[in-house]
Amino acid sequence: MDSLHTSQRITPSYLLKKYFLFYIGVALLAGSFYGGYLYGTWEGALPLATKSSNGGGIVRNADKPLPDHLSKDTDFDLFWDVWKRVKEESYKTDTPDTKLFYGAVGGIVTSLDDPYSIFLDPEKAKDFNESLSGSFDGIGAELGMKKNQLLIIATLPDMPAEKAGIRAGDKILAVDKKATTGMTIDEAVTKIRGKRGTKVTLTIYRDGEPKERDIEIVRDKIVIQSVKWEMKSDGIGYIQIVHFTQDTAAKFKEAAQSLLAKKMKRLVVDLRNDPGGYLDAAVNIAGYWIDGKTVVIERYADGTQDEYKGHVIPLLERVPTVVLINKGSASASEIVAGALQDEGRAVLIGEQSFGKGSVQDVQRLSDGSELKLTIANWFTPKGRTIQDEGIKPDISVEMTDEDYKNKKDPQLERAFEELRKK
Repeated sequence: MDSLHTSQRITPSYLLKKYFLFYIGVALLAGSFYGGYLYGTWEGALPLATKSSNGGGIVRNADKPLPDHLSKDTDFDLFWDVWKRVKEESYKTDTPDTKLFYGAVGGIVTSLDDPYSIFLDPEKAKDFNESLSGSFDGIGAELGMKKNQLLIIATLPDMPAEKAGIRAGDKILAVDKKATTGMTIDEAVTKIRGKRGTKVTLTIYRDGEPKERDIEIVRDKIVIQSVKWEMKSDGIGYIQIVHFTQDTAAKFKEAAQSLLAKKMKRLVVDLRNDPGGYLDAAVNIAGYWIDGKTVVIERYADGTQDEYKGHVIPLLERVPTVVLINKGSASASEIVAGALQDEGRAVLIGEQSFGKGSVQDVQRLSDGSELKLTIANWFTPKGRTIQDEGIKPDISVEMTDEDYKNKKDPQLERAFEELRKK
């Protein structure tokens, strides 16, 4: 990964080259992916207490009124009162002050109830970053969180997780028999990643099945071929984007030009089980249909926003296109699918996508700790939210267990049917 400048907050124009849109995977290309993170610095200390016109510095939710104790002004004497009692009365007298301090700081972030906002103390930050830069082995899967449940966003084709039978949407109940309740995504990634040849057991629950089951996976070297393509019958081209990596936009252009040279008349773009990647890759690829128009909107809590537009030659603007999505399509995949759907340039077939549309700001602090904080959400050109909602297909087609077992692909078959009508 290119070096990142942390002396100043990175601007959106610079971000276009550095943005990552999916949450960190399980040793995909370790050291290359930091999902949805914008790098910046800590810009000044927070005051001990804040106050807003609502009292207590808290914005009320009319649908769910806050308890009285959460709507009052913050009395920081309470913090020191608890600190004193823990130090003087706790049975665990050997707990160092630094551990209490970092626990308190982490608690501030945890109270946001946002699985993508976390605080890592210096030791955890060091261990996590070293594991990212030092390993290219794992199981080939992306992790996410929904409703406080750890789950698989997507699996890479022909990699250990997929070969073992792991699927997008599987809920991870335990890792090597240790329950994932309360476990952050970063913690789970650290436990699942490991040297090739070693084993990890995931206890998973799959919707529709009577009970959970254990799946043993042998870790291996993870290899990603981000773009695959071929010419099908009746002049239909097929391009699969596995990941939005640094070279994906160039590979996609190569694929499109190759298929056009073979007299391609219609196109299927397969984004199923693609958990995302670089923002500039997503923007450029969408630009091959809608160059010059807005591809995605980044909106902040204060209502301000940035818009990203494609700036490439629109090679595919006149090519009838179907885009395949499923619940393993996330972030960059959802940006491309949502943009083409909003602009009427493609028919979406498959299942509703994952719904990862939040942006994390990674702030490296003075003591070596890190704060990863959600600062914005992504929206389609027409203003539809991606976070939690995902992208709904125009034509819903599900893959059943029988389809997986018999290696049938009704979603792709439906795509061919639709394109042959055009």
